[in-house]
Amino acid sequence: MTSFGAPVYRLASIVFGGALIFVVTYRFASAPNRPNERLGRRGLKRMDAIARSESFAAVEPLVRWFGVRLGAFMPEGFADHLDKQILYAGDYLGLLASELVAICFLSSIVGAIMGAVVGWATGLGGLAAVGFATAGAVGPYIQLLGLAEERRHRIARALPYAVDALTLAMSAGLDFPGAVRQYVLRADPRAPLTEELSYLLQNLNLGHTRRAGLEELAVRVPTEVVRELVHAVVQAEEKGTPLGEVLTIQATVSRQRRSTLAEELAAKAGVKLAAPLAILMLSLVALLIAPLLLKTRSMLTPQVAAATSRR
Repeated sequence: MTSFGAPVYRLASIVFGGALIFVVTYRFASAPNRPNERLGRRGLKRMDAIARSESFAAVEPLVRWFGVRLGAFMPEGFADHLDKQILYAGDYLGLLASELVAICFLSSIVGAIMGAVVGWATGLGGLAAVGFATAGAVGPYIQLLGLAEERRHRIARALPYAVDALTLAMSAGLDFPGAVRQYVLRADPRAPLTEELSYLLQNLNLGHTRRAGLEELAVRVPTEVVRELVHAVVQAEEKGTPLGEVLTIQATVSRQRRSTLAEELAAKAGVKLAAPLAILMLSLVALLIAPLLLKTRSMLTPQVAAATSRR
């Protein structure tokens, strides 16, 4: 019975493995190629990234090809999470969630090859390949999270000045879309806040309501200062409060918040520097005292030896 069962199990394993390979290969081969997007916000981001980076332009078709095929195996919740992170990073490179996974996959392959070379040179073997492959797989995702966090900080720092500029423009007689337009025309076009306000202006020009455009801004930039600004403007619009006064108050509150945050960071920096400074001071004291101790020891050694010989 045992001699008969082993070949059957082996045959079943071969059939199951072959079927699995066939299904995966079929899904990869049957997935239609997606044309390069040129429209929409992410399409424009992609075209700009291709024009500015020759390396991305070289790998973009391969990333798109793998992205279409890997997207069929991605859970919906995981894809939504990656899509939100790409959105928070300013539609980074115009990527889709499946294309980010494709970049991680390709990066892991490159990392495995580099790790194999390092493992062969250093004698670490497959351990280096596994480590490099893991680093290559998670590296693009960690970079994306860092870019999203940096983008939020830059927007939070620039927002009080932008609100002041909008207040001055509205006090000169412009309406809210006109004030936003003047700021976008005069600010750095590649600044994150300028990009977001430009997209807000495009939505307003397309007929979106001010409330809908601002709420979408709060979704794209999930920071406390942006949410407070959106809430204040929406409330002013509903209650009929002059928007210029609301923006003035909001700019003052934002500056106070930033000053408070700077003071908190300065206080935390002092605590964090206490331990390194203590170690540095102890090292300096040791450097000063050590020569004296050595000199004292060299002076006392003959005397101790003489006293011992007398005994």
